[in-house]
Amino acid sequence: MQDLMKRVPELSLLIGLSIVGYFVMGAFNQVGEAGALTGGGAFLLVLASFVLSIMIAIVAVIAGVGGGVLFTPIMMAFTSIDTLIIRSTGLVVAMFSGLVSSGPFMRKGLADVKIVLYCAIPIIAGAMLGSYAAIALAEVMGAQGDAIVRLLLGLILVFIAILFIVGGSNTEYPEAGHVSRFSEWMGLKGSYYEESLGRPMHYQATRVGIGGILFLLVGFTGGFFGLGGGWAVVPVLNLVMTTPLKISAASSGVLLAMGNSAAIWPYIKVGALIAALAAPWMLGQVIGGILGAHILARVRANFIRYILIVLLFLTSLKLMSRGVETLLGIDIPVL
Repeated sequence: MQDLMKRVPELSLLIGLSIVGYFVMGAFNQVGEAGALTGGGAFLLVLASFVLSIMIAIVAVIAGVGGGVLFTPIMMAFTSIDTLIIRSTGLVVAMFSGLVSSGPFMRKGLADVKIVLYCAIPIIAGAMLGSYAAIALAEVMGAQGDAIVRLLLGLILVFIAILFIVGGSNTEYPEAGHVSRFSEWMGLKGSYYEESLGRPMHYQATRVGIGGILFLLVGFTGGFFGLGGGWAVVPVLNLVMTTPLKISAASSGVLLAMGNSAAIWPYIKVGALIAALAAPWMLGQVIGGILGAHILARVRANFIRYILIVLLFLTSLKLMSRGVETLLGIDIPVL
């Protein structure tokens, strides 16, 4: 009984988000069934986008992921909005999350400028390639291309959910181990003052060649699917390149802002970014991020991560079922 009482805040949050989410997705369905948008339909779409953005930002902050990881799959799975528009807006969501967090990180000296500049080259190149590949696939294959994107995105969500299940291996102060000549030549090392320990911490990035290749892949995945890359940037910096967790998290925000800012331009060129849809999502990310930071102090983050894992699995099922339905022309009764 006492354990149940301790979980009242978490359960209240879950129930509240579920109720609001039900009405928000109902609003999206009404807009989708209406065909051409009237004035009231457009207002309903903007309002629903704003509310859903706040909800996604709250869960993303508490769970420690980027908003794009939730936005793009949910919108692709449960709405009929064009996938290019969803992916471009998803990049805006991820980009704005990075922009909001990058300023404080830079002022505190936690974001390593040298590491950011090194990793920015492959992540920007990969993001641009991913965006152009997404547009080319949509032009060549049309609805079949959208089905392939939904199917692949569903598989990626399963992979991300598994990472969250087994992802307890992050080390706050990883050991550098053997430092290659290339790592030494790049000079990706530094120090910062660790307030919790009351002393400066020194670090040296390693395996920077492998890290560069992985950032190219992360950038491509983020640009192609409109996910951003918050789920992968921190693990690559922390586990592969052995940078401290705080440096990894701070540098991740700056890298996401830079990579997603570049990835969005190909979508803008083909008219896939609609300002009236993107604006409420940007504002909702700010408000939801602030609320999520306050809620984080009152609930258990692990509880929210369990909710996120379930949400990722359920969304992946819906995405894969919609992809298979379009490719094979059958109806799969999932969710």
